[in-house]
Amino acid sequence: MRIAILADIHGNVLALEAVLANLEHRNVDQIVNLGDCVSGPLWPRETAELLMRFNWPTIRGNHDRWVTDWPAEKHYPSDSFAFRALDSVQLAWLRALPPTRDLGDGIFACHGRPDDDTAYLLENVEGDRLVPARRTQVTERVRAVTSRFVLCAHSHIPGAAAAGDKMVINPGSVGLPAYEDPTPPAHVSESGSPMARYALLQFDKGQSSFEHIAIPYDHLAAARRAEENQNPAWAHFLATGYARVRGVR
Repeated sequence: MRIAILADIHGNVLALEAVLANLEHRNVDQIVNLGDCVSGPLWPRETAELLMRFNWPTIRGNHDRWVTDWPAEKHYPSDSFAFRALDSVQLAWLRALPPTRDLGDGIFACHGRPDDDTAYLLENVEGDRLVPARRTQVTERVRAVTSRFVLCAHSHIPGAAAAGDKMVINPGSVGLPAYEDPTPPAHVSESGSPMARYALLQFDKGQSSFEHIAIPYDHLAAARRAEENQNPAWAHFLATGYARVRGVR
């Protein structure tokens, strides 16, 4: 069994198309999407159209939930842009996505932690940055999950950890390689490059392996799109893979 794990597309249809082109040569059996599909000043409508057409198993991320469930006046700018771009059918699709999913074959999928789509699973916030969580913390966060593999996202940072008898895998972000989160405690996430990222999980007869993959695409076109839509912060994230400052002001 060979599974492609995608997450945090954030409306970046150019990055998504580059990942799909790469997957044409990977001979995968299934593609899973861990959420935060459309939020951002890029191409939310086009991204939703593509995802609805493929109809992969998809998890509802926190930004997906905020786009559909929060009052418009409380939206963050990236969520507001997506909300205004999507039609009623796309919003209904987004609203109906499950918060977690048992995919069978010993695979459990969530966006953040199994019980909280806004909490990091493999990371902690220390100072103004994300750092790897201790193994005992990760183990406790997935204790209630009975599956062998736990797929998570939310941090946009590729990673993996053994947690007792489980393996936890974060594929990184397809469409947004860095961000600044002002929510206390304010912090940044930085992948360090502008490439689109995903992961491959393979298992057969008790043996398993996984691979983190980084794909180049026209990230400067995505950055220009963010600039055109009056979001210079996203333009910087997309162009560089870094936050605008070393730390959050």
